[in-house]
Formats: sequence, structure tokens, C-alpha cells
Amino acid sequence: MSSLSFTLIQTQLHWEDKAANLAMLEKKIMGIPERTEVVVLPEMFSTGFSMQPQKFAEGMDGETVLWMKRVAAFQKIILTGSLMIAEGDYFFNRLLWVLPDGTLGYYDKRHRFAFAGENKAYTKGHKRLIAQVKGWKINLQVCYDLRFPVWARQHTTDVPEYDVLLYVANWPERRAHAWKSLLTARAIENQCYVIGVNRVGNDGNGIFHSGDSMAIDALGNTLYHQSIEEAVHTIVLQKEPLLEIRDRFPFWKDADNFKIIPKDGDE
Repeated sequence: MSSLSFTLIQTQLHWEDKAANLAMLEKKIMGIPERTEVVVLPEMFSTGFSMQPQKFAEGMDGETVLWMKRVAAFQKIILTGSLMIAEGDYFFNRLLWVLPDGTLGYYDKRHRFAFAGENKAYTKGHKRLIAQVKGWKINLQVCYDLRFPVWARQHTTDVPEYDVLLYVANWPERRAHAWKSLLTARAIENQCYVIGVNRVGNDGNGIFHSGDSMAIDALGNTLYHQSIEEAVHTIVLQKEPLLEIRDRFPFWKDADNFKIIPKDGDE
């Protein structure tokens, strides 16, 4: 039965310093001791959670995107994480999914954190990205999306829509209980694995992040959890236990069909 390995990189970030962050992250990636297939970086891994895209955003042919392609190719991994992207007059908090051959997909964060002004600095996304690798389907989401379960909800027909729900984040320690609780809830209600990768340390606004990066199975059991400290951890997910859970408890078959209707003013 199929397995898929993920390496979760929980790290401090240099505030608004791309060169320092890319150098630091490349060292961590090159130092991964075991073979891995998907390496997951935090939200806005090249800058921290900054509201200054006018200064730091780049195009899809920019420095950070090219770095991701180079590292993915050299290490023969899939590399994912979000960064500031500029397209014309618009800025996006964009998660990239970069394959070793340079092919990439992307997801633009839908739910912007208005409490920090993200709704004013960035344009919201409208489409989910469910990536596929080795027969696995992975739903890619960013930070504040976690608070909105409809956006992550499985659309089930004959089979569940995805197997892994992945969140990258800059989630403050003061709301860590919500982070851990909601990751667990998303796993249980969608009968899937959930991976959450968060940063640690203080950002440029003095906000402390405790990390609490996690991997959770479809029953809500914690497979991995790291708080406070930096960590590079590889976990291998197995498809067979997931299928057994879905066969034994086929709750997903009773889910409601639904459609997300755009709100007035959606950009």
C-alpha cells in the first residue's frame, strides 16, 4: 500500500530578510538526513508575515520562486510554502507546490487576516488546489483558512476528495489552543490526515509564535507535535490505515452536498 513522506520545517524567520531566510532554509533542507518526498515550509517563509508586499513581493519568475525550483530539483523533492507574489497591481499570499522537474501549482490564500490588515495588503484567492502525487491527493491551505471549515470541506461523491489537508502558517502563540484544536477538528470531520507547519520565535512586530507543528490522523490522534523549539521532522504517512478508517466508519458518505457562493464585493 502507498506511503508518502513529509518533512515539516518549524523554524524562526529573519524579519523581511529574504537572503537570510533562503540561506537558512536551504541549509536545513540540505541537512535532512533521511529520504523524503515533500518538504513543507511555513507561511511567508522568505519574509515573515509582513504587510509590505510593495517592498518585498516578487513575480513568478522572481528570486524565491527560482530558489524553490533549484532546491526542489537538486534534492529531488516537492517543496511547498507560501510567499508574497505580485501580479500587475495585485499582491497575493501564494502557496507554491514545486516539483523536482520545475513544474509548479499554486494556491492563493482565500481568508485574509483582517485583524493584521492582510485584507488591505493582499488580494484573496478563489480556487482551491488539490495536488496529486503517488496516488495521494493533498488539499493545500494557508493559516487563517483553518478557521473556516467549509473552505476545506471534502466534496464527496464516490470517494473522498483528498487524503491529506495541509496548512502552512504564521500562527501566534496566544491563539495556539485554537490552532491545535482546529487542526484536530479538520482531521476528524474530513476523515483525512492533517499536517500543520507553523513558525517559532518573535516576528518583527514582537509577536511570539510557539510553532506547535503537527501531524494528525483521520481519527484525530496526534502523530507528531513540536512546540517552542525549531525542528526538522520527517513523518511517513500510510494509505492503508486511512482507507481502513474510512471503510470501517464511512461517515464521509453522509456528508451534505454544498456550493460556495461568492460574497458581494469578492475581488
